[in-house]
Amino acid sequence: MKKYYLTVFEKDGTNVLDESFEAENDDEAKKIGSQTLEEKGYGEHTHRCAAPEGHLVLFHR
Repeated sequence: MKKYYLTVFEKDGTNVLDESFEAENDDEAKKIGSQTLEEKGYGEHTHRCAAPEGHLVLFHR
């Protein structure tokens, strides 16, 4: 399992969510990250989900 990092920002740059979760691979992390965003109501906020290697698996500006 790898640890992924999900971060959500307001338009002014304020950080509103910063959490980590574990997933087997990037595809699973993308699903978990998207589900978390929808459950918490942050789907339209600026967000990113980064893999432990540093690349993004989710990004919305």
